[in-house]
Amino acid sequence: MNTLSDWIWSESFWLPPNVTWADLEHPPPGVEWPKVRHILCALPLAFGVLAVRGLFERLVAKPCASILQIQGGVIRRAQPNAVLERSFKSTPSPDLRRLEGLSKQLDWDVRKVQRWFRVRRNQDKPSILTKFCESMWRFTFYLGIFIYAIRHLWVSPWMWNTRHCWYNYPFQPLSPGQYNYYMAELSFYWSLMISQFTDIKRKDFFIQFVHHMATISLITFSYANNMLRVGTLVMCVHDASDILLEFAKLANYAKYQKLCDGLFVVFAVSFFIFRLVIYPFWIVYSVLVESWEIVGPYKSWWLLNGLLIVLQILHIFWFYLISRIAIKAIFKGKVSKDDRSDIESSSEEETDSNSRSEPTVNHRLEPVKEENGTNGCLSTNRGTSDH
Repeated sequence: MNTLSDWIWSESFWLPPNVTWADLEHPPPGVEWPKVRHILCALPLAFGVLAVRGLFERLVAKPCASILQIQGGVIRRAQPNAVLERSFKSTPSPDLRRLEGLSKQLDWDVRKVQRWFRVRRNQDKPSILTKFCESMWRFTFYLGIFIYAIRHLWVSPWMWNTRHCWYNYPFQPLSPGQYNYYMAELSFYWSLMISQFTDIKRKDFFIQFVHHMATISLITFSYANNMLRVGTLVMCVHDASDILLEFAKLANYAKYQKLCDGLFVVFAVSFFIFRLVIYPFWIVYSVLVESWEIVGPYKSWWLLNGLLIVLQILHIFWFYLISRIAIKAIFKGKVSKDDRSDIESSSEEETDSNSRSEPTVNHRLEPVKEENGTNGCLSTNRGTSDH
């Protein structure tokens, strides 16, 4: 067991040359350095965050939705039918050939079978009220934590000169502001990881899972390695654009279409600036180049840069989706359907098939959630036939 522990916490892997764990055990009087055991508080705090979210949605978000006249709506249930239910479990969005086969088997009109599948799919969709409450919670968190981070970073020299992230590393003191910021972010992302399995299902579920894992790993890794200065910059850059995304979705759920379109375009611009300009050319550059010059590379340094690059690849993928919607918003006057839906993937197929077979369907805009972030876009899928 000791051999395994020694291997996991190998000084040659985690620490720069000529630095040992013993060097970090006894900080000067009045100075605190990060300890790995601090991170263990994040998981129980995540359940506390989930509890706070439940109270917030009940006591704050739902009353706000009521003021904006956003209702949960009555869920229309499909007529019980054992044959169609078995078919639905295997193929939620059957093709025309399958629909015709079921039509003959049940002696139903094809449109009636198609309508049954549409109602059955919609039966599992979250209501607009549910989506509004989720987005309002995320908007409130991102806004609050971003304000807290800016207050801390504004007076920090490493915000204006990233070389300060590496001076005297790893013997850099832990401030109360850094500790609070890290614990809040880490517990929040653990809560997102947990709630991802119960929240609105999305087509990019796996990508979101990878994003949350990479984010949690980065936060944990940077805290254990006392890379708090560059870590706070990374988290702040990510939170900045997420605020606008959630705000745009709230406007969409409340049916303020012009406000939604404008906010989404601003979000797309901010996403590009923060995640495709500032993040790679300011923060990643500092970790790759400036830390090499001041501290020098070591084994876990390569791991940190690998995680940062994984995030950047996800940023490029998301910006591709976001830019497609933003262009449509500019030239068509409304935020349009996204490849990344906030409802089941079968609903995306439904939109495509129904638009061909039922031209009378009136498709309307429906918002989408992201990530964290990251994390997301807006989509269409709510037609008059969906209710």
